[in-house]
Amino acid sequence: MRKITALAFGVVAMLASTMAHAETLMDRVVIVVNEEVILESELNDLIESVRSEIDTDAANAPSETAIRTQASERLITQKLQMQMADRMGIRIDDAFLDQAIANIASENNLSVEGLRLEITADGASWAEYREQIRNQIMMSEVQRASIQRRIYMSPQEIDLLVNLISEQGASNTEYRVSHILISLQNEEGENDEPAARSRAEQVLELARNGDDFAQLAITASSAQNALEGGDMGWMSINEMPTLFASALEGQEQGHVAGLLRSGLGFHILKIQDVRGMQQATSEEVLSRHILVRPSVILSDNRAQQMLQEFREQIQSGERTFAELAAENSADTGSAAQGGELGWATPDIFVPEFRDRVASMEPNIISEPFKTTHGWHIVEVLDRREQDITEQRMREQAQQILYSRKFQEEMEVWLQELRDNAFVDIRF
Repeated sequence: MRKITALAFGVVAMLASTMAHAETLMDRVVIVVNEEVILESELNDLIESVRSEIDTDAANAPSETAIRTQASERLITQKLQMQMADRMGIRIDDAFLDQAIANIASENNLSVEGLRLEITADGASWAEYREQIRNQIMMSEVQRASIQRRIYMSPQEIDLLVNLISEQGASNTEYRVSHILISLQNEEGENDEPAARSRAEQVLELARNGDDFAQLAITASSAQNALEGGDMGWMSINEMPTLFASALEGQEQGHVAGLLRSGLGFHILKIQDVRGMQQATSEEVLSRHILVRPSVILSDNRAQQMLQEFREQIQSGERTFAELAAENSADTGSAAQGGELGWATPDIFVPEFRDRVASMEPNIISEPFKTTHGWHIVEVLDRREQDITEQRMREQAQQILYSRKFQEEMEVWLQELRDNAFVDIRF
């Protein structure tokens, strides 16, 4: 069965089930994470999923112990994020989940029914797949809420990146990069840099001698993408963590870089492929919106109903869009501008919002729809060909810089989350 692309946040949709299958009386607790447990059936499900994705018959295939260890850490990390989502009151209702799954199907050129048939073709459960996507969205919301407040971008950093973008012009290159992180921590959770360096040097030698990099990542990496073979996807030099960019710029396919030392440990990188940068859409839209966020005192249904009432008031001429946005929109930045978001390419928005503004005719107010930020109505005021101005380049630089810093902070935040948790592994 071919792989199905997950959400825009870059997560593989076909994660192993994190639902407990108490199918037999032999099912037992194998890990305790704070006040919750992970069952042996959950761990076995993920292990089987990993086995199905890798060549377990290869001479250098990861050992059963390595796969079990990586799968355990994946489930622990997921459990910790879901616990945080519960504490933060993050919920994903069925209506929003249906929209997210419809987006996944569309990105794979399938109908929702076609996606369901793809998922269930080899006996997988559609209900469990839906819960996997729900959990992925919840974890992404936890990550966004927890990490974005840790990110600071100075005007000087943005200026420097604007200059780089301007100088590079159309010569930009993208790299498909794989990554291995050898953690400084030993099995007791204490930093042991000499031992970590020794392990990293051994892995680096194997990588440079032609061992399968994905198998090495599963066996040795402490990074969150270890079970995906360390795949980081396509990135330009500007989008990479600064430490990685300096080691990879100008290198060719197959190049292995290391050891790169950071606060987390030693990094080893491999360029899997190189291509010219994909050109973004040349069209920009000028749009405005009103955002209503559900809360403890404002139900999801009421938020949707409020926006429907606003839409009717605007269409009848009773109120203007700008007035209602200024008085009611939870997006305080655009509310002060009557809801206007300025000229922007649609791809800067979250998928649900992007798809709306990309396809709407000007001067039509949408029906209420939901994104990860809440409920919206939106109106496209105008469209134009992309204007490559200083402001546009600054916006692009801010996006790239934010994405880079987000990825850098992600690993640190997840490590902190793990270090501060009570975890009891019982096997």
